[in-house]
Amino acid sequence: MDLSAFPLEALLPFIAIGFAAQLVDGALGMAFGVISNTLLISMGVPPAAASAGVHAAESFTTAASGISHIAHRNVDWRLFGRLVIPGVAGGILGAYVLTRISAEAARPIVLAYLTAIGLYLLWRGIKVPSVEKRPKFVAPLGLVGGFLDAAGGGWGAVVTSNLLAQGGSPRKVVGTVNTAEFFLAVTISATFIATLGLGAFTTATVGLLIGGIAAAPLGALVAKRVPARPLLILVGVVLTITSIYGVIRALV
Repeated sequence: MDLSAFPLEALLPFIAIGFAAQLVDGALGMAFGVISNTLLISMGVPPAAASAGVHAAESFTTAASGISHIAHRNVDWRLFGRLVIPGVAGGILGAYVLTRISAEAARPIVLAYLTAIGLYLLWRGIKVPSVEKRPKFVAPLGLVGGFLDAAGGGWGAVVTSNLLAQGGSPRKVVGTVNTAEFFLAVTISATFIATLGLGAFTTATVGLLIGGIAAAPLGALVAKRVPARPLLILVGVVLTITSIYGVIRALV
């Protein structure tokens, strides 16, 4: 790859987007794709090109994020084992099914559900004392989250929010979901990268990569240091805002 094709002045806006998106995703377990896609499209990047760039970048940013969460001991390995295999299976199934049918009709329903979960987490974080419990509904959640991620995003929003709603430790849930996402991102992106090769690495993709990898250690540190209740409230706020925005975009 010829790095001279990516001048610094052209990369800087995309580095900033990647840094901001990964900081939120690494700390809260969701929203890299939503934030990156939204900002790239607002800058005039075509939707298809924005989606391709984000997926290619995620294969690398999720690796950096997972390593950072492991280093900060944010990963529940028992939960990880129950989540990653169904998640990868759901991603493969989603990628296969979506080559034959469109899942767009279901997106407003899923996003409306996530809005309700976001409001519930926000209410729980403000009103209800934190009582941590080990989540029981895990494997089916990983399967659904992987499938929806292949449909255009949703792993972090679906899996993180539902595990938190079941009473999971915010720090451990965020770290585990982020680490498992690496395997999901590689699975879903494998065909895309193999087909496009280095052509997948546009200026936007390289910028997202640099910014995302730089922010990964900071996101994991935030997840480790912020107390459970504020972290739960932040997840609720981000999930509610991004889901409502997605509903509006899907319906307009």
